[in-house]
Formats: sequence, structure tokens, C-alpha cells
Amino acid sequence: MKRIILTGGGTAGHVTPNLALLPELYKNGFEVLYAGSLNGIEKELAAKAGIEYKGISSGKLRRYFDLKNFTDPFRVIKGYFQAKKIIKNFKPDIVFSKGGFVAVPVTMAANSLKVPVIAHESDMTPGLANKLSAPFATKICCNFPETLKYLPEGKGVLSGSPIRKEILEGSREKGLELLGFDGSRPVLLIIGGSLGAQHINEAVRRILDKILESFDIVHICGKGNVDEALIGKAGYRQFEYVSDELKDFFAAADIFISRAGANAICELLALKKPNLLIPLPAGASRGDQILNAESFEKQGFSMVLKEENMNDSSLSDSLNKLWDEREHYIEAMKASPTSNGVDVIIRLIGETVG
Repeated sequence: MKRIILTGGGTAGHVTPNLALLPELYKNGFEVLYAGSLNGIEKELAAKAGIEYKGISSGKLRRYFDLKNFTDPFRVIKGYFQAKKIIKNFKPDIVFSKGGFVAVPVTMAANSLKVPVIAHESDMTPGLANKLSAPFATKICCNFPETLKYLPEGKGVLSGSPIRKEILEGSREKGLELLGFDGSRPVLLIIGGSLGAQHINEAVRRILDKILESFDIVHICGKGNVDEALIGKAGYRQFEYVSDELKDFFAAADIFISRAGANAICELLALKKPNLLIPLPAGASRGDQILNAESFEKQGFSMVLKEENMNDSSLSDSLNKLWDEREHYIEAMKASPTSNGVDVIIRLIGETVG
């Protein structure tokens, strides 16, 4: 049996693409182990997926002053030796890294033991963790054509993001039934990430009556963001968080409003769903969502509205324009060669292992 270690953590975005590979890895005869932090979200998600898990010490690599910058390097060093022990015991044929700070000691340890590493960068420009891991990787997969110029020569592969199989298997009829919509009007789904997006929530609710003239609305607004005054409003369904029903809600939706996190927009691409992206502004992130959105806009996959330009009229006008031009976006997404990265990554893993 072939063996693979999956690593990556810190946010769900560093974990779910790893989990999307599982069905094909099992089909290809791989035994899988997940190496992550001692108490990160990856531990919880791996347990739900039924994967053997090993935790290691890890630190955060900050670009700003913090007293922990003096102690975290020692945690990374400790994690490196723990990762070496895990690799020696498990004897993997390959390591697949989805990034995040915990992946750095794992990829370093794999390289020192001559175990090949394939990494994946979600965003258009590599994050600090993947920059540090790049020298230890045989190949680095990415979602955006622009990313290739930032990667070491000969290592970059335009793969797209691994998409969870279940997200592609939703039922429009079931979704409409669960939502209580009759399907006579187009469905707009608004999603702002795992915690919602407060500015988007507020902007949508300010013009809610106007939007409801044209659309039924599914609003995944984040924990604590349900507006009790709007519960029961005709054509409007709001949820803090959606799990098992998400695939059916996605299938029922005709157009989307979304932040521009790499995994979220790659799912929209795989689903061929016209979308309005409102990326996190630069002050709230390292600017990766803005670059992601610009790339998707350039490729014809998305319409983009910057948060600083978002007001009642611009949001309403953008939604109407998106609906009117939806077929243009669908055709562009159908022509994309990178709608789901699972097949490309599994092929690379197979070629590397031999």
C-alpha cells in the first residue's frame, strides 16, 4: 500500500482542499495520515473525516512585532523534530502540503528524509508559509495563471483547487424544498465566509426589499448575525451557518454574492455559478482577496465590486447587471481548464510516487 501524509492548517481553507483529495487517494490505494497542529481546526476536521491524525508543535510566522516572535521559532524547531519522527514511523511515499504555518516543519522534515513534497498555493500570490516551504517542494500547484510567475522555475503547475465531491452533487429540487421556494424566481445566495461578512450583511439588508422584487434570497450571514426582525420575511431565508444542506442550497442558487477567498471562488467556478465578488479590503487582510477577485474578473468568471465602492445603488446595479449577463459568465467558466484540481493533483502524486 502507498502512503501519503497530508498537512496544512490554521484555517478551514488550508484543510478542506486536503480532504477533497481523500476519495481519489483511497481509490488509488493510499493509506493517509494527517499531520497538523496540536489543537488547530485541522484536528477537528480530520477527525470528522476519519483520518489518522498526528499533532506537532507549531508557531505563527508574523510580519509584525510581537513578543511571541522570540519564542515561536523554538516551537517550529520542536515541530520539525516531531515531524521527522512521524515521517520515520509512517514511512510515507509523498507529502502533500496545503500551506499554513504548521506545514513548514513538515515539509522541511520530509525534504531532510528525501520524501518528495507537492504543495498547493490557493491565493494569487504565495503566502509566507508557502514561500518558506517552496525550496522543499517538488511541484507547487496553484489556482491562478498569474501565480506561476511567483513560483520557482519548473515547479509551478496550474491545477485549480481541489473541490469537495459532495459540493458538486447537490439537488436543486431538494434545495428549493428545504428553503420553501417554489422555483418561480431566480435564487440569490449570499455567503461571506465561515464568520459571515458584516459589511455585506448590512448592505444587503438596507436594500433587501428592492432585491426581493427580483430574487428569492438565501443569506448565510455568520454566527450571531441573524436579524430576528426579518425571520419569516417572504422570499428571504437567513442562516448563521449551513453544513449538510449547503450542496443543495448551492444547487438551488442561480447567482451568488461572495467574498473572494480562494477556496470559495474556486467552488463557484467548479459549479459554474455567476457571482459578484466583494473582496476583503487590503486593511483587513494581506490583500490576497483583492488579487484573487481581479484575476477572476480578468478571466471573465466574476463581477467585482470593491467594498469601498459598495453603496445601495452600486450593489443593486451590480446584481441586476450580473443577472442580465449571467450567460456570459457561465460560458467563460465552462471554458476554464482549472475548474477542479483533484484530477491534476492526483495525477501529479501518482507520477511522483511512480
